[in-house]
Amino acid sequence: MAWTEERIEKLTKLWTEGLTASQIAQELGDVTRNAVIGKAHRLGLSGRPSPVRAARTKKPAASRPAKPKPLAARSNASAPANKPKPAPAVQPPAQPVRQQPAMPQLDLSEIEAGPGVTLLKVTDKMCKWPIGHPGEPGFRLCGRPSAEGGPYCQAHAELAYQVVPSKRDRRAGAA
Repeated sequence: MAWTEERIEKLTKLWTEGLTASQIAQELGDVTRNAVIGKAHRLGLSGRPSPVRAARTKKPAASRPAKPKPLAARSNASAPANKPKPAPAVQPPAQPVRQQPAMPQLDLSEIEAGPGVTLLKVTDKMCKWPIGHPGEPGFRLCGRPSAEGGPYCQAHAELAYQVVPSKRDRRAGAA
């Protein structure tokens, strides 16, 4: 269904008359309610209040009570003899800053590099640890025999699968 000039004019006329999108779709034929809504939006036709939500009527603003007039300056005789002193601000003792244990730095030079294979030559029994950056020339995968049931050789598996201490263990180590 194409929107011809006639159909657009009819849509605009029916929309301004206040018909619902479903009624307009029925009137136009071969068009859905959502298509009518979308076209009306693209044409910039004014939106209408939802029939589901009743139009809210503005309530008149509640009148505020008049501000009290300032009292005449009091004499010192009427002032209370003992003014309560404000309580001293109690500051909690500063908590010592806990140092997070640093992640162990791994020396990748200790791991013996494999023969290096390209993505096209790697098999399921080879280590798939990336060496270099994928966008740079010379990128390859380790290529050494992979550990049983895993994608990496033993050395790279130890790098990839490090045990993360639980929160409880980390808190105990920080205290």
